[in-house]
Amino acid sequence: MQNRHRARLLASALFSHEAAAGVMLMAASAIGMLCANSGWQTSYEHWLNIETGPLTVRDWINDALMALFFLLAGLEIKREILSGHLSHWSQRLLPGVAALGGMVVPATIYVAFNHHGEALRGWAIPTATDIAFALGVLALAGSRVPGVLKVFLTALAIVDDLGAVIVIALFYTGTLSLLPGAGAMAIIALLVMLNRQGGQTLFPYLLAGIPLWWLTLKSGIHPTVAGVVLALLIPAGHDGASPLMRLEHMLSWPVRFMILPLFGFANAGISLHGVTVGQMLSPLTLGVGVALLLGKPLGVLGAISILKLSGSTSFPPSVTWRHKIGIAFLCGIGFTMSLFIAILAFPGTAAVNQIKLGILSDSVLAGLCGYILLRGPAVTER
Repeated sequence: MQNRHRARLLASALFSHEAAAGVMLMAASAIGMLCANSGWQTSYEHWLNIETGPLTVRDWINDALMALFFLLAGLEIKREILSGHLSHWSQRLLPGVAALGGMVVPATIYVAFNHHGEALRGWAIPTATDIAFALGVLALAGSRVPGVLKVFLTALAIVDDLGAVIVIALFYTGTLSLLPGAGAMAIIALLVMLNRQGGQTLFPYLLAGIPLWWLTLKSGIHPTVAGVVLALLIPAGHDGASPLMRLEHMLSWPVRFMILPLFGFANAGISLHGVTVGQMLSPLTLGVGVALLLGKPLGVLGAISILKLSGSTSFPPSVTWRHKIGIAFLCGIGFTMSLFIAILAFPGTAAVNQIKLGILSDSVLAGLCGYILLRGPAVTER
């Protein structure tokens, strides 16, 4: 009995640690890579392509389960804007402008490498930050990292997520089908009416979310957008008993410890068989890699510097330049969202594997650089 109790306490401590979700995501992705480059490759690919109902296993993960990830992201965005780190314009300015710089500069670098043809479709891939991975690395860096940096990174990643949702909706939507689209709009209108009535019951929203997801899928808009739309319509309050807070609490554990690792397992499994130096140095791979590893930090640091020089806002004196550079490198961990956009930009093509190589390798390098800088001795800001 004592051993079981200790095991429960250990498991509880492990999964409550801020780094746990990022570690789970990395581990699952590494297992996927191992499967794709071992004797299990055929079984791995066969399992992902099994048709279960109208979709394959891979599609259920990427289109259905990831809609729950976007639902959680939408709930977090709404909560932060209403009552969290982004509730006032003074709080939004620094992470908002830094996030904008961290989107514009990487996109520009990618386009410089891939400015013609189909390759241009991937311009948004290096603009995202993986919040679970980045916060996990930040937690591993320990107590010497000022607490204000966690707030900044969380707010920046949330603005990044909002930008990614807008980009997906505007630029990665296929041919629209009017009838399913009209059905989705009708459900949204009903949910708006329900929200205005001030009901505090979650069940009608969750029930309506299923046909909303299906109709969005059939309309040609990526179904994960339905998750964000549903999140924005969930009633919010100022206490932990509000529908928004209850649903966020319900989704947090399964999304971070089941859905995201499963997504990493299914999509990070890239076969390295036959990969050449030329492919590693292709414009696609280099464009994404350089944009994430260098473009993201440059964009974030440039925005921070401009705001400081203009006197608009800045970090407190306890945050040194080493901290700023370290946190800027963590913003270069694209991973989940970058992989997701890559799948949308290059569906079913050989190009997506080159893109994934750039995302995976440079996200790991960005994480290592950020960790080393944040763990190192502080450099006094001048």
